[in-house]
Amino acid sequence: MSLNLSFKLLPILAIVLGIASLVAPRFLNVFVAIFLIVYGLVGFGFIR
Repeated sequence: MSLNLSFKLLPILAIVLGIASLVAPRFLNVFVAIFLIVYGLVGFGFIR
């Protein structure tokens, strides 16, 4: 069940972060870091 949520949540998150990085390119590193942390937490099952 959490796997389905991650497959729906991560593409939306990727689109939002991509648009945000276009608007504020100097914060791209922060957006990428947050995305990777969330992706890792979802992958390990800490976030459902």
